[in-house]
Amino acid sequence: MQVTRIDAPDLPAGLLLAAQQLAAAGGRAWVVGGAVRDLLQGRTPRDFDLATDLWPERAAAALAHARMEDALLGVVRVEHQEFAATVTTLREEDDYVDRRWPQTVRFVDDPARDAHRRDFTVNALYLDPLSMELLDPSGGRADLERGVLRCVGTAARRFEEDALRLLRLVRFAASAELEIESVTAAAARATRRGLKSLSAERIYAELTDMFTGRGRGRSLRLLVELGLAEVILPECAAMDGVAQPPEYHPEGDVLTHVCLVLDHVPEAHPELAWSAVLHDVGKPPTFREADDRIRFDGHDVLSERMARDVLWRLRAPRALREAVEDVCRHHIRFASLPQMRPAKAERWMREPRFGLHLEFHRADCLASHGKLDIYEMARHRFAALPTLAEPLLFGRDVLALGVPRGPRVGALLREVQAQIDELPTAPTREHALILLRDAAARSLQDDDDLAR
Repeated sequence: MQVTRIDAPDLPAGLLLAAQQLAAAGGRAWVVGGAVRDLLQGRTPRDFDLATDLWPERAAAALAHARMEDALLGVVRVEHQEFAATVTTLREEDDYVDRRWPQTVRFVDDPARDAHRRDFTVNALYLDPLSMELLDPSGGRADLERGVLRCVGTAARRFEEDALRLLRLVRFAASAELEIESVTAAAARATRRGLKSLSAERIYAELTDMFTGRGRGRSLRLLVELGLAEVILPECAAMDGVAQPPEYHPEGDVLTHVCLVLDHVPEAHPELAWSAVLHDVGKPPTFREADDRIRFDGHDVLSERMARDVLWRLRAPRALREAVEDVCRHHIRFASLPQMRPAKAERWMREPRFGLHLEFHRADCLASHGKLDIYEMARHRFAALPTLAEPLLFGRDVLALGVPRGPRVGALLREVQAQIDELPTAPTREHALILLRDAAARSLQDDDDLAR
């Protein structure tokens, strides 16, 4: 096994303390997984995992502020002040069931044996935080330097043991800027149906991680190229190769555009990330070649409905579903903003999610024609909105006209507000009351006609 030393980065004090406590109890500790990969690539790790040769009970007893999380898998959780980490006893695994969980677990004291159970070579690196010695049982450092992502051992076996590794393959390749080794890629394609064994919630969590992190646009592209999207996101797989009018989309087909939008939305923003992924899923079903150009009539309405179905299937949180549906439904509305009546435009800008729409519109433009004139106009008008004045009409005004309590009260207020939005200037309250009386009279007359 290759052993080298690396330059000492600034490791968290809590991590060093945990390693010292394990050493004081007669054991050793190693930073493992993505944190080591990030350190070798010059990145700051988001979190740290430790491996130890102490058995779980001894590790938990040695560590301050620790609790046993899973005794069978040897997992201890440490949480203290600014530092939190998972500490796992070195182990071997076998006899996986449900393409996820090992039935046989043996604790060991050799990192080289522990490495055999890990997914990718670049994650099977063991860094002693006290000596800064790096153990490399699987050649992960060389793969990292070559920019290659490769499974430990037989790739097909790794994916058959745990189908979640298929999604981790994509996330690590995209976030760490690695090329997937050809044998590993072929094994991923061959075993992709195993994704059906994963819970919807687990798939949603993993997809959200990859769509909100580094390389997020590439992650969607890899999902499609490896055939994984065909299994878990067929609506996105269908976007590949669907042509768009070049005068509006010089970047290329629908999938290319969507990947670029995903790159342009802010990192760590699930609502915008999923809006990017799903805002054009209605394009493939609505594609048509008209006399003048390619068109996608009604794709915004269809995208909203398809996004609802996708996110419901993935058990996404309700608040996120509603936000994404809203963006999908209105993402092309900005084109008409310069022609909107001022009152109508202001009403839209005062909606709670307008800031979300505005940020998405920016990403959508940057991923296509690159023109930000409407975005800049909307941004300035949005920032300059005056303090909201008191409404012209209230529910009590509707009730005073003899309309019974119920949904009709709100419907009449919305109907009159829509009329007000189309007026060239803001009306007085007296004018608004006249419009309300007329609308209420029509509504009550309709009731009388139905009664007869």
